[in-house]
Amino acid sequence: MSAHKIETLPEASTPCRALIEQFLDQIWMEKGLSHNTLVAYRADLMCLARWLAMRCHEMSSLERMELLLFLEWKVQQGSSQRTIVRMLSSIRAFYRFHVDLGAIEKDPCALISVPRIRSTLPCHMSEEDVEKLLASPDIHDPVGLRDKAMLELLYATGLRVSELIGLKISQVNMGRSMVRVVGKGNRERLIPFGQQALHWLQCYLEQGRPRLIKDQGSHYVFLTGRSENITRQAFWHRIKLYAQTCRLKYRISPHTLRHAFATHLLDHGIDLRVLQMLLGHQDLSTTQIYTFVAQSRLRILHTQHHPRNRLPDQEEELGRDLTD
Repeated sequence: MSAHKIETLPEASTPCRALIEQFLDQIWMEKGLSHNTLVAYRADLMCLARWLAMRCHEMSSLERMELLLFLEWKVQQGSSQRTIVRMLSSIRAFYRFHVDLGAIEKDPCALISVPRIRSTLPCHMSEEDVEKLLASPDIHDPVGLRDKAMLELLYATGLRVSELIGLKISQVNMGRSMVRVVGKGNRERLIPFGQQALHWLQCYLEQGRPRLIKDQGSHYVFLTGRSENITRQAFWHRIKLYAQTCRLKYRISPHTLRHAFATHLLDHGIDLRVLQMLLGHQDLSTTQIYTFVAQSRLRILHTQHHPRNRLPDQEEELGRDLTD
């Protein structure tokens, strides 16, 4: 956390809010972006608009130097490099749209380059650690049974957490052991799941969900005790508790299980193109990051288990035996 004081910003001006909403409406229609992506765009742009309001300026007349000052201010407020890059991407898309539309004359982002972020490999969970996590919920409690079904289905399908918590009964085909989801870019995909996930999902639907839904109706699969669908924050909190219960030595999130799903499939020989379809990645390069995890694990296993890797030590021991 930065040592700088976090400033409270005033409300954005009406013209700025109108420009932001016009942009969001258009990209929603053109690109079919998810609700979470639109929320992120709005938050980034509203932050800029409120900062400009503090300086009595408007987004329509923003200059390059002023944008750089805003980004510098964000760094001073404690924002990470990844956050700055994301905000700059949102702002760049906003100005390109309005410049093309003719509503704004000049793009302040035109001469600003986007910093390169070093790719980070996803946290790798071993299959043993996954088994420990999946065994953590109390299946005799309806909430624990729900969590067990969620964890099993998440690991079996590699769903995004937003896809998992938003899953509706109509999207699950128990007879064929498949789920149908609409992911990023409004792209639909069918994902199979195995016998373990099917078993626990059936147990939850037959024994756990009726005790959670009570007298209220709901189309969602995974519910809270108030018959509402569980939020991503609540599910993240539950996973954190289970990770502590089984004493995992690293932090995990729902996305960690999506990474484990992908990495373990690669470990067992799945084709990269098939994995791309299962994960719902538009670009194969996004999927290829998991190959680095798999290759890294292969190198470790090779070093640990290949007998020729210990040859120098064996030669020393043999030399000592011959001289004794």
